[in-house]
Amino acid sequence: DIEGLQSAMRTMPQASFTTRHYFANGMYCRELVIPKDCLLVGKVHKHEHLCLLIQGEITIVSDGSRHRLKAPVIFVSTPAVKRAGYAHEECIFVTVHRTHLTDLKQIEREIVEEDETALFECNELKLPEITA
Repeated sequence: DIEGLQSAMRTMPQASFTTRHYFANGMYCRELVIPKDCLLVGKVHKHEHLCLLIQGEITIVSDGSRHRLKAPVIFVSTPAVKRAGYAHEECIFVTVHRTHLTDLKQIEREIVEEDETALFECNELKLPEITA
């Protein structure tokens, strides 16, 4: 139950992440450095996008499936997927989204589902195949 985990995590000390943003011809790239031994829960995205694990090793859990990934790994993330992860070592995780926007607040509104339950209620989830 990722939502339950996320709720419990809100009461715990929060980690600091280094985040870098890149823009190129209709693309937005977000690079996240995840510290070793960090547990995190991702946001629900509205659109299909690319995910790249460039460095490190992480276990990702989504809808009952668990995958331990060791860099380098690239996969396509489908919309409406909620994930939790545990970094076994420091990781660099990158997502790539299609958008012509460059304002981070506008991008967030465009690509992230504000009401995370909305997509779960109206879509049948199709989890991407993640292989390492």
